[in-house]
Formats: sequence, C-alpha cells, structure tokens
Amino acid sequence: MNKKLFALAIVSVASAASAQSSLNLYGVVDASVESVKAGNDTVTRVSSDNLASSRFGLKGTEDLGGGLKAVFVLESAVSTDTGAADTSRFFGRQAWVGLSGSFGELRLGRTDSSIGALAGNSGLLGAQAYDDFKIAKTHAGDKYRRVDNSITYVLPKLVDGLSAQVQYSTTAGAKDVATTVNGVGVEKAGDKTGRLYGLNAQYAAGAFGAGLGYLVAEANDAGAKDKAALAYVSYDFTAAKVTGYYNRSAGHLGLNGARYLYGVRFDVPLASAFALQASVSRASEWKYIRDNADATIVSLKGVYNLSKRTSVYALATTVSNDDASAIAVGGVAGVAGERSSGLAVGVSHKF
Repeated sequence: MNKKLFALAIVSVASAASAQSSLNLYGVVDASVESVKAGNDTVTRVSSDNLASSRFGLKGTEDLGGGLKAVFVLESAVSTDTGAADTSRFFGRQAWVGLSGSFGELRLGRTDSSIGALAGNSGLLGAQAYDDFKIAKTHAGDKYRRVDNSITYVLPKLVDGLSAQVQYSTTAGAKDVATTVNGVGVEKAGDKTGRLYGLNAQYAAGAFGAGLGYLVAEANDAGAKDKAALAYVSYDFTAAKVTGYYNRSAGHLGLNGARYLYGVRFDVPLASAFALQASVSRASEWKYIRDNADATIVSLKGVYNLSKRTSVYALATTVSNDDASAIAVGGVAGVAGERSSGLAVGVSHKF
C-alpha cells in the first residue's frame, strides 16, 4: 500500500512540474510556383514565403510563482524552395528571453521592431514579397522589420482592447573592418550605428481597430538618422473589412530623403473557408529629392483553407512605375518607368 502511495506521489509531483512549464515546437512551410516580370524580363520559379514566411521555432514558458513567468522564443527562417537555412544567423527571425507578469512583459534579444510588428504581424497589413510594404522597401517591411540587441517592454493591459510596447536597441553591433581579430572585424568602440528607439500602440473594440508605430535609429556613426512612422485604421462592415494605412520612411534615400506609402485594403470573406483580399496603394518619394519617382501598387490575394492548418492560395500584384521609379514584385531588379507584375499559386501549412 505504501509503495502505491509513493508511486502516486511521484506521478503527482511530475505532473505538477510539467504543468508549471511548457515547450512548443511550431512553424510554417510555404511554397508556390510564380512568374515575375520586370520590364521585358520574366522569371518563372518555385519560391518560398509568398503567403507566409517558412520557419520553425521554439517557444516556452515556466511558471515561477506569484504570477511571474519566464518566457522565450527562438525562431529560424527556412527556404522551402531550396531547403536552405539563413546562412548569416541560425535564429534570424527571433531570439529573445524575458519575464512576464502583472507588470507586463520584458524581452531581451532579437525581435520584431515597433513598426515591423505592425506591418508583419498585425493581420491587417503585410510584409511578404507580394505586399506593398516589402515592394516599396519601407523601413517597416525591410530594413527595420526586426532589430538586434533590443530591450522591449510590453505594457500590461490598462484598457480593454489596448496594447502597447516601447523598445530600445543598444546598437546593431557595428563592425570596424579595419580592426580584426583572427581575420574577423570587431565592434568599433563608441559606434552608435543601429541604436534605436521605438514604440507602438494598437486598439481594437468590436469592429473598429487602429494602430500607430514610430521608430528612430542611428543610420551611421556620422549622425545620420533613419526614421519611420506607421498608422492604420480599420473597420469591419461584416461583408468586408476596410483598412486604410499610411507609412513614412526617411533616411534610406539620403539624409533628407523620404518615401511615403499610403493605401487601402479590403478583406472580403466569400465563404467560411475562402477569403479574398484586394489593395491599392501609392509609393511616393519626397518630390524635392526626385520628381516622377512614384509608383502605384495593386494586389489581389485569394486564400482557401483546406483545414485549420493547410491553405492553398493565389496572389497577383502589379506595380506601375513612374519614369524615375524602379520598384518591382518578388525581389527582382526593377526597371525605371517600366511595369512589374507577379503571379503565384501555392500551398501553406502550419504546424
């Protein structure tokens, strides 16, 4: 009898320990056949990441008691078309650890930037190859999609429907190539390149939603700054959700340069398993830097869910460039003044 009680006690302790912590493996596998055109050149290929970025990740929590938890995420990019991993960094998408509780959540490491989180993860916008935030090379969809060496504080819920975070990055780890140790460039003392500040806030109440994000970063050690602001407003009319958005990215076109992206997106649920998304936007450069450097981007996306995890999709995007604009779909080299277009059909699976 005592042996049975002892065995039950061991099982109870093990179950309690297991309940106090968790580790989850998750990911996305996405591939499509696409045809991308820029000017007179056309590329037909199998590609990865057109609906969602292929990845695998680990996320975990441990209950420390008193409402305090340890949390972490490690997430790696994978190219489904070739099987290649990110050669520059293993956990290049996310790699952070932190603590959460009634005070909110504190994260240390590589994670989404304050504007990248809105563009890539809001569910309203998008930063994939056929999305305008990526095509227009906005800071939110490109250069500052994620940040290294960050300290991110997610505020506790103060008002129903409101979420917010503030973020600071110590530096992106600038390298002084003139100074090497064993042939590898070392960090240059005092170099502030990559140091940034950011914040965002999102609000959702019933059919209404809105978000705002801001970021300012040291572009180089000479004092040049990159700045970005992103705002959106959405309303769900049941028959369709309408989202209007505005983005300003400054610095990457020169110290005084800026690119604006503004548009509207319609999400239409045509059936329980099928949804259609259409958007039109305008990418515009500050006219005092370059004239006729604007582009109109029109996108159409259809997604049919075969299950909760597996979807098939079709994407079509067209970019109409002005004479001095050369942006293109799918990461191909654009041609100034020439139209670019892309068409993709694929499958995406979540696990």
